[in-house]
Amino acid sequence: MKHTIQKIYIGLILILLYAPIATLIVLSFNASKTRAKWGGFTLKWYGELFQNEAIMGALTHTLLIAFLSAVIASVIGTAACLGILHMRKRTRTIFLGITNIPMLNADIVTGISLMLLYLAFGASFGFSTVLMAHITFNIPYVILSVMPKLSQMNYSTYEAGLDLGGSPAYVFFVIVFPEIFPGILSGFLMAFTMSLDDFIITHFTKGPGIDTLSTKIYTELKKGIKPEIYSLSTLLFLSVLILLLIINLKPDKRKEMTAQ
Repeated sequence: MKHTIQKIYIGLILILLYAPIATLIVLSFNASKTRAKWGGFTLKWYGELFQNEAIMGALTHTLLIAFLSAVIASVIGTAACLGILHMRKRTRTIFLGITNIPMLNADIVTGISLMLLYLAFGASFGFSTVLMAHITFNIPYVILSVMPKLSQMNYSTYEAGLDLGGSPAYVFFVIVFPEIFPGILSGFLMAFTMSLDDFIITHFTKGPGIDTLSTKIYTELKKGIKPEIYSLSTLLFLSVLILLLIINLKPDKRKEMTAQ
């Protein structure tokens, strides 16, 4: 009886979480513009979506910002991990605590703070301000992913490489980098996903001439929900789902290879 109740409880949670998304996906294939009735299956709205220049421009900005911010945050975050690792224990604890603050902080506080900072320096709001904002909130996620891998590594192998005549840069890329690469990749994918999904911080740091998908959807909703938005939301959901599957399946594959 207990197991049956647990299954029913979990089933209700899954229904509440995914029923709205399933409804949205079904409506993206509805030939009728109204949500009240089913007009038959169609791919028309996906075709119109890719013909919409405004939405395609927002998609380009979104992917470019997400990719660049994830790459730059991965480089800065990995370098930060190397520095933090060589700090004293108390100092390391303080710095790790500081890096966790942006993740715990409310997005609206971060967005307003960055906006005020840009205004104080007289920055021109646009692509660069959004990119810097995304790099800022992505770095802690990279540190969170890379730091455990770096802590697990045997530092003696790095010292052995130096003793054999290798330069610090060469030894890092040959010995250290392969060891921490899974953490860097996880941090990159997490940063890319967070950037792809962000709305609040982007809303406060973007200029009038640039839109990402999240801000574009918000603008379109004020005019009324168009069927193309269902198609766009479906594609976004599937993209994030694929990224999450990649993040979660890679450790399992590594375990299978190790077991063999």
